[in-house]
Amino acid sequence: MRVLDNLDRDILDMLQNDFPITTQPYLETANRLGIKEDELMNRIAAMKDSGLIRRIGGIMDSRSLGFYSTLCAVVVPEERIEEAARAINQLPGVTHNYLRDHHYNMWFTLTMPSQVEVEEKLRELETLLGLNIINLPAQKIFKIKVSFDMGRSNDL
Repeated sequence: MRVLDNLDRDILDMLQNDFPITTQPYLETANRLGIKEDELMNRIAAMKDSGLIRRIGGIMDSRSLGFYSTLCAVVVPEERIEEAARAINQLPGVTHNYLRDHHYNMWFTLTMPSQVEVEEKLRELETLLGLNIINLPAQKIFKIKVSFDMGRSNDL
């Protein structure tokens, strides 16, 4: 496992909480940290390679953009988990896909331009996998922001 130094922690804090919205966000981040952009990119790549960072990207309010999003659950036999994960993850609208210790052991979110398109895609996926997918659209929307404090208290 990769050992994080203070600069890694500062990078993670900035990526989570203060990522600049500019034409060159990584250069701006590197400048704020007092390092070269290449060093920032190498450190981010190392954290991605180690699995510490899975994804860097914006989170949009799909409803306000006119999209439809839903949570899905499926029972996947142990020996087919990798196959099912590959099939689900190849869909452009999948934002999360994870295993749970539950009868319904694979859960994922799917966002598409309309409810009709989501339902069609889920039927196609069910046919492809031969598995029944439970569609669980939200009844109430909760906005949750998660940020993991990396343990540094210096001002950047």
